[in-house]
Amino acid sequence: MDLRPLVLALVVSAGCGGHEAAPTTTRLEARVFAGGVAPPAGAAPALENPFRGDRQSAAEGERTFGAMNCDGCHGGGAVGWVGPSLRDGRWRYGGSESEIFQSIYYGQPHGMPAYGGLLPPGAIWKVVTYLQSLEPPANVPTQSWK
Repeated sequence: MDLRPLVLALVVSAGCGGHEAAPTTTRLEARVFAGGVAPPAGAAPALENPFRGDRQSAAEGERTFGAMNCDGCHGGGAVGWVGPSLRDGRWRYGGSESEIFQSIYYGQPHGMPAYGGLLPPGAIWKVVTYLQSLEPPANVPTQSWK
């Protein structure tokens, strides 16, 4: 029996702990790598979204969001659960498309796994496109990080 999907799910679930604010100078080694796979070394991916506003890409990003268990921490529809809401417009590590991409690709300390070793940049950009397509809820239950 192939246990890799179970191990991946456990790693991702374990990586969704509390999200503490941390300086952006945190070493990459201090982060959790989704599936135990670090993002590739060398040149960083381009930081411009090639799928901005594309509905089909947003739909693919939504499927990736579910397939990678992002909703296990950030809740269905990205409304927040143990991880923060990703649709209320309040971003702890920056809400520009390139900052969101970097948070997914490289992860963040204290909970957000780095997916750059498992997902190609195009798939991550589609998740960014999905997140940016979400309407903020009428009642925002979370607090600002500022």
